[in-house]
Amino acid sequence: MGVAGATPSPELLEEYSRFFRLLSEPARLQLLCLLRGAPKDVAALIEATGFSQSHISRQLGSLQRAGLVQCTREGVRTIWQAEGDLVEELCNLVQSRLRQRLEAQLLQLNP
Repeated sequence: MGVAGATPSPELLEEYSRFFRLLSEPARLQLLCLLRGAPKDVAALIEATGFSQSHISRQLGSLQRAGLVQCTREGVRTIWQAEGDLVEELCNLVQSRLRQRLEAQLLQLNP
């Protein structure tokens, strides 16, 4: 971690950019939200999203490489789950910020 207020290096900025690009894909966000609720296997994710198995596998692979999901084996099934605190904190931060913005807009409409 850098010093607060310091400008990150170009390499670090590139890492930040990759992370935010990862989160900009609606399918990955949908999978994160589903896995935030409870661990699921790919069959349950297919049923919940309607996505193909290959699409889900690609998205989960990207999320796993970023450390946002993890998997465990239960026999022949692979169970996926959100990676604890980080996903919860990200979701809470975004929800809080969106709520604040919408409440401010509502106040402007109803003075």
